[in-house]
Amino acid sequence: MNTPDDSLPPPMQEPVGVPAPPPVVAPQHEAALAQLAREFLQERRIERRWRTVFRLFWLTLAGLLVYSLWLQGKHVTPSATPHTALVEVRGEIAADSEASAELLLAALKDAFKDDAAQAVVLRINSPGGSPVQAGIVYDEILRLKKQYDKPVYAVVEEICASGAYYIAAAADEIYVDKASVVGSIGVLMDGFGFTGLMDKVGVERRLLTAGENKGMLDPFSPLTAKQRGYAQAMLDQIHQQFIAVVREGRGKRLKETPETFSGLFWNGEQAVKLGLADRFGNLDYVAREVVKAEDVIDYTPRDNVAERLAKRFGAAMGAGAVKALKELSPIR
Repeated sequence: MNTPDDSLPPPMQEPVGVPAPPPVVAPQHEAALAQLAREFLQERRIERRWRTVFRLFWLTLAGLLVYSLWLQGKHVTPSATPHTALVEVRGEIAADSEASAELLLAALKDAFKDDAAQAVVLRINSPGGSPVQAGIVYDEILRLKKQYDKPVYAVVEEICASGAYYIAAAADEIYVDKASVVGSIGVLMDGFGFTGLMDKVGVERRLLTAGENKGMLDPFSPLTAKQRGYAQAMLDQIHQQFIAVVREGRGKRLKETPETFSGLFWNGEQAVKLGLADRFGNLDYVAREVVKAEDVIDYTPRDNVAERLAKRFGAAMGAGAVKALKELSPIR
């Protein structure tokens, strides 16, 4: 006996392997899709153009870096004409500054070994800095003077104080302007103490050390009399080293008073009277009248284009240049 469902025709089956017909798109929809496709392609073309521009920009900067670094090694053109060799001592004397021992020693060596350089002039405009860096420069000047038998003169512009005067003491003569600031032969160690403030606001300092003096000079811990005495003794020792250098460099020209090594500073006119300086004069005067070689060649290392760009753009520039090189390279 047939069931009611047996009387219905079987459902139609689509042929296997035959694709379904594409959907019907209205003419207005086709126009809209075509417009979207054109706009998409246009945006891609613009994007590619800008990407190329930025790649070329980074590559140009990278090229400038390489070129300026190449020029840095050629900052001084050797001259067969007799001249005065100039080395600038500007700004703070510190390991990471333009007046670091590393940079100054390189310049001094170049200046001394140049046979055409009749003398070396240190043009100083510095408030001082690290006694270690100043001491390294001082010792190297004495060594080079002995090796090359070439005079050294210091010319002070605005200021020659503390560690800068430490370096100037190695010169055969020191020239100043009447209004230059000279001296400050002393040593200091500064900092802050916050223990009283912490007591007022109820903050407890928890400092764990191995060694009773390991936390010495910690600004959040009290300074004991023993630690203060130890720090003062160290400063006194460094001060005596400074004094010995000045006495050795100035010799009998120095007219010592109780204030000479007290850390005071004087103007150029007073410095000459006290024997801290010799005469008045600037770089041109010394080159023309003292060295007798008016032509001045600067041996001081300078910030080049690469260094300025690196400071401005930082690591991003290098990363961008590397990325551009990789994207333009045919090898992936």
